[in-house]
Amino acid sequence: MVKAIVGGYVVPVEGDPIDGGTILIENGRITQVGADAEVDVPEDAELIDASGAWVLPGFVDAHTHLGVHEEGEGWAGNDTNEMTDPNGARFRAIDGIDPFEIGFDDALSGGVTSVVIKPGSGNPIGGQTVAVKTWGRTTLDMVFDEAVSVKSALGENPKRVYGDKNQTPSTRLGVAAIIREAFTKARNYAAQRDHARAEGKPFDVDLTLETLVKVLDGELYWDQHTHRADDIVTAIRLAEEFGYKLVVNHGTEGHLIADVLAAKDVPVILGPLFTTRSKVELRNRTLRSAGILARAGVKIAITTDHPVVPINFLVYQAALAVKDGLEPEVALRALTVNPASMLSLDDRIGSLRPGLDADIVLWSGDPLDVMNRAMRVFVRGQEVYRFDDARGEGVVTPRRYAE
Repeated sequence: MVKAIVGGYVVPVEGDPIDGGTILIENGRITQVGADAEVDVPEDAELIDASGAWVLPGFVDAHTHLGVHEEGEGWAGNDTNEMTDPNGARFRAIDGIDPFEIGFDDALSGGVTSVVIKPGSGNPIGGQTVAVKTWGRTTLDMVFDEAVSVKSALGENPKRVYGDKNQTPSTRLGVAAIIREAFTKARNYAAQRDHARAEGKPFDVDLTLETLVKVLDGELYWDQHTHRADDIVTAIRLAEEFGYKLVVNHGTEGHLIADVLAAKDVPVILGPLFTTRSKVELRNRTLRSAGILARAGVKIAITTDHPVVPINFLVYQAALAVKDGLEPEVALRALTVNPASMLSLDDRIGSLRPGLDADIVLWSGDPLDVMNRAMRVFVRGQEVYRFDDARGEGVVTPRRYAE
């Protein structure tokens, strides 16, 4: 069935807004975007009236623990950190996701249709991340990129976790050493593996080192949890030493070295911004950082780090960043195309253009105005959320099997 969203104020993000625009959808993908008069809508298409609405791509949160850290479940629902091995490159977030976790419904209510789910920051090397849609019945149909990056952590968290166990790493020196040793072993492993293959000899596969080789080969990004400016610089030094693709996550003090990040062309997934200064490395947290980084030329995305900040508050963080100096156009990019492009997901998500997934949200007005809300949400062209005015609450398409 062909669908056409018609008559709305279409904000493609990549391209100028279209007042009175049409988006044509077929087989879950966008096929055309343009003014109503320019798009040839088939006679049998299902028409979706967006009159009076702002129509935007679904938002993207590039750093969450959605589904692996379940709300209100305590230890039983927390599978964020496997804190038994400082090098957990073989661990995979996909193996801990509960699609029925209520946070996925909250994401839809906030217009968030795609997330990158990551292990936590308890280990120097935490494990592999995964990109999923926020609606689906199982991970089989939610996942759209099973291998995005590897999560790593510098700073207070890993040194506290392992320092409390009286084992390495208990200092920043030890954390960096764990990462450096891991990549050195991965280099040696790759050389030995390739030599064995060339010789036609058997070789024992090591899942941890295989993952790190993919980072070295550029197949996976390196998502570096880091807050303090000095830790950010350590992340840059390590990335330059081993030649992998670095994405700074959190970047709380990134604004203090915005010129360095810009010169090194290192993107930052910034946030969460709605938190107290709960530890020393957050002492310089400010809502002004988004604007400072963007004006310096740093590509930024904004994150909730859900459940640290509820995922439906993603757009509110962007709105307050605008209040403190971030340009509105950049704020929308920080919720859409920027998080998608910095992790090479922009061939599927992040804007409204032909060929991309039809993840589309109809808003009651400008989403950067906190008085507006997501009214209808489509994932791969299927309506999965609608705000019911009569009930005063959102209604999500059921995920559970019903006879």
